Amino acid sequence: QVQLVESGGGLVQAGGSLRLSCAASGRAFSSYAMGWFRQAPGKEREFVAAISSSTGTYYAHSVKGRFTISRDNPKNTVYLQMNSLKPEDTAVYYCAADLTSGIRTDPREYDYWGQGTQVTVSS
Repeated sequence: QVQLVESGGGLVQAGGSLRLSCAASGRAFSSYAMGWFRQAPGKEREFVAAISSSTGTYYAHSVKGRFTISRDNPKNTVYLQMNSLKPEDTAVYYCAADLTSGIRTDPREYDYWGQGTQVTVSS
């Protein structure tokens, strides 16, 4: 029902910036809570940031102060601005949509997922 497509990943040097975008389908995008997660090789998927339908935000401690999540409801798009990138930020980044609840940090509670976009930070 809901399709999510991430873009904006790539290779960047430590200290640099990237902005990820997630374009969503769906008739009621403005009512969805949206989240960003990441997964590095050999590790479990971890929460990065989330934004509620009322634009409240929540961040993982590891990215707070460096990353900013935002949404543009008329464009059905959510963004993740990533500044001061570190090598440990290297991962595949996924966006996800929650159609049934408020802000969530558990990936098992999200309903739809994008295919992911690779972010690589060199040292």
